[in-house]
Amino acid sequence: MRFMVLVKATKNSEAGKMPTPEGLALMDDFNQELIKGGLTVLDGGGLVPSSKGTRIKFSGGKTTVVDGPFTEAKELVAGYCLIEATSQDEVVDWMRRAPFGKIDGEAEVEIRRLFGAEDFA
Repeated sequence: MRFMVLVKATKNSEAGKMPTPEGLALMDDFNQELIKGGLTVLDGGGLVPSSKGTRIKFSGGKTTVVDGPFTEAKELVAGYCLIEATSQDEVVDWMRRAPFGKIDGEAEVEIRRLFGAEDFA
């Protein structure tokens, strides 16, 4: 099964503040542990602040384009990781060990399973 781990934005990430070299090293070490632990990391990365983003809203047959920044900071995403694992519980167990809080002082992640062939059988 594939899972998307969404790393929620913080004040620092929305300000465009990059992690310190030590913080990046912590993430690299954690990613290596994921791989050693049997998870497959398919992709991952950080996102630039919402001030450099664009939203397109589709409603009533119309489209509206809105440039960032976006004010709903609790709903913004700062990064992601696409992981292949045997279960959501396995991903939860691993993400509980992630160093996100050590890097930025606060963190929240959301874990979502991607639809697979088994969902359409």
